Amino acid sequence: MLYILAGILLFGVIVLVHEFGHFLFAKLNGIGVVEFSIGMGPRLCSFVRGDTRYSVKCLPFGGSCMMVGEDVDNPDPSAFNNKPVWARISVIAAGPVFNLVFALLCAMVIVAQVGHDMPVLHDVVEGSPAEGAGLLPGDELTRINNRKISSRRDVSLYLMAHPGEKLTVHYRRFPEAQNEGGQIPQKKGKPSEQVTELMPEYNEEYQSYMMGVSFMGNYKKAENPLEFLDYSLYEVKYCIITTIDGLGMLFKGQMKVEDSVTGPVGIVSMVGETIEEGQKSGAAVLLNIIATWGLLLSATLGIMNLLPIPALDGGRLLFLLIELLRGRPVDPEKEGMVHAAGMALLMMLMVLVLFNDIRKLM
Repeated sequence: MLYILAGILLFGVIVLVHEFGHFLFAKLNGIGVVEFSIGMGPRLCSFVRGDTRYSVKCLPFGGSCMMVGEDVDNPDPSAFNNKPVWARISVIAAGPVFNLVFALLCAMVIVAQVGHDMPVLHDVVEGSPAEGAGLLPGDELTRINNRKISSRRDVSLYLMAHPGEKLTVHYRRFPEAQNEGGQIPQKKGKPSEQVTELMPEYNEEYQSYMMGVSFMGNYKKAENPLEFLDYSLYEVKYCIITTIDGLGMLFKGQMKVEDSVTGPVGIVSMVGETIEEGQKSGAAVLLNIIATWGLLLSATLGIMNLLPIPALDGGRLLFLLIELLRGRPVDPEKEGMVHAAGMALLMMLMVLVLFNDIRKLM
């Protein structure tokens, strides 16, 4: 039960970071905030400072930022809809951006502990497409088709999102990076940039297309602050690409909705289970697990909220960008109808996802 609570708290912190982004930029732009709350549901306690009520609510997850005149016309000069369009854009965009910043902080914790998993081949399976294409242990992959490869995870993600696609593989070959006795020596000398083509083969056991390579144990620690930042930014970028590719696979029918979409109940359950397992392995492993979930959930929430879907931040940003281009706002009544319809659809989706989460847990 304690580990489930830990999952709830982590999920709540991520939502709270999102709402704090809205709150901070509302204050910076002189927009009145009616209430900023930690948690959801009935208030446990609250106090008023200035024109804002600060509340702690009974359900320990999430939060909210209620602004003056956010959804209705209000003559108050501090009302959201009375502020310049760029001010409103910054307030709406701040929530997802703060999620991405929080994801970056979590990524820094991960990279500081384990480093970066380099896309250096550890082994090439005999008779595989990779061997036929001339790849060797020690080769470092740099690009597959039009996508940059920075980590071994990029390879598996690309193969999953583009099944059965012919691959043009760019790689670096170092003079001393040949496999001798199962060991990959230190890379020395100037590498040569090479390119080859191959067609992945479908593996019945793993039910996926594979090149016939492995990347075991090629982790690299950052050697300077810039490299550390680069590796950390990559972790956030990877989560963003995973989210986008996942959405693409859903639309293409490559993944089933019931198998791939998980709601808050399922997420909290998974987080709780992994935290419980990590606790048995020590504080360092536990910290890495919490940071990994924080990175994944915060980055995903940030990107999903930027999608141009009515009722989400991305939908509201779309209307603000239209206003910026037209020089005048969209009819508030029509915009309200679009957001109301979007909210109704999102609520229906949440009910279906909740039902799916409960079905999986039973």
